[in-house]
Order: sequence, then C-alpha cells, then structure tokens
Amino acid sequence: MKIAALISGGKDSIYAAFKASKQNEIDCLISLKSKRDDSYMFHIPNIDLVKLQAKAMNLPLIFMKSSGIKEKELDDIKKALKTAIKKYKIQGVVSGALASNYQKERIGNICKDLKIKSIAPLWHIDPEQYLKELMKNNFKVILTGIAAEGLTKNFLGKKINNSFLKKIKKLNIHLGGEGGEYESLVLDCPLFREKLKIKKAKIEMENECTGTFIVGDAELVKK
Repeated sequence: MKIAALISGGKDSIYAAFKASKQNEIDCLISLKSKRDDSYMFHIPNIDLVKLQAKAMNLPLIFMKSSGIKEKELDDIKKALKTAIKKYKIQGVVSGALASNYQKERIGNICKDLKIKSIAPLWHIDPEQYLKELMKNNFKVILTGIAAEGLTKNFLGKKINNSFLKKIKKLNIHLGGEGGEYESLVLDCPLFREKLKIKKAKIEMENECTGTFIVGDAELVKK
C-alpha cells in the first residue's frame, strides 16, 4: 500500500514509519510546523530538521505551517493529507501514537473522512520494550527537550541508550515520553541513506527540569 508518514523528527514518528515500511511503500513525508508551543498534535523542537531527514530518506516532504490551535490544527493535517492523496496517490498514513487517545482518534477520524487507512504500529507498545527495540534497530536518537521532575540539563543532547533507560526507569514518568516528559531527534536510522551531524547547538533552560536543546546548524554526512 502507498502511504504517507507523519513525521516530527522525533523517535516515535520515524520508528513508526520504519515499522510500517516493512509492509508498505512510503511515498512521501508530512510535517506540520505549529505557530504555538502548546500544540496538542504537533512536536515543536527543531521541527525544521525534518527537511534534512527527508533528504536522508530520499523522500518528498510536504511541509506546512499550522495554527497550532486546538481542533483547528486538525484542518491543517487534513489539508496536508489531501495534498498527499492528490500528488502521491497515497492510500494510508502512518503516525507515531503510543498511548494518546486524543491524537490517535483525531487522525483516525480524518482518515475515515478521506477514505484512507490510519496506521499506528506503536499503539500501546510496552514503553521499555519500545526503547530496547529502538536501540536494537540502530536508531541514533538524542533528547532535545525535557519537562519532568528528575530530568535535568545533563540529559539534553544525550543519546537514548541503555544508560538513559536505567536512569529514567527510576523516575515517575512514561518511559517513552508520551506525556511530553521529553522530546527527541533522530540522527540516524535504517531509513536514512545519510546521517545528521549537529554542527552548532545551544541549551535553553526554563527551570531545573524544563529545557530545550536547540540545533542551530546541522548537515548530512556519510554513514
């Protein structure tokens, strides 16, 4: 089946695309840049880096701005999917929903309206097993945002690895970061023909457990 992948640049959306690619053909990527930081649907940090990720995957990218306003942003997703249907003849869309009924239900309803299939391969996946799968499948992922007690500045820019898993298992958070406890960025994975190299970045902290790793410059390099 020809599908589009809704991607944010983070681990959930790209790992979902990776899993879906085993049984489907990904013909395009879709990303939406919210004008608001408190979007209910969209990942915010470093969203423009999806343009490099799309090049790494050698796939066309539909990149659109969104109001970020609750419910109204659903019209933006629908518009982007209509473009994908018309231009790339997609029959379905994959998203990285882990446990959020809000996101999954709304994407599902949009897909029903457009008569395409909604694919959510990570839905209700065991979060610890999920992180282990990421590492096993050679996903190189770093943390680009934190917003939970116990997560500190030292986590930002660091890789998701066994050491990270051991540390967050001691905290009272969703291990997959589904509640917004942390945000991530995929630097490399099996879908990429090249990998992302960060050339310049800075850390901005709001308080001791809330902050963002902001990438100022990045490039694609050979694996």
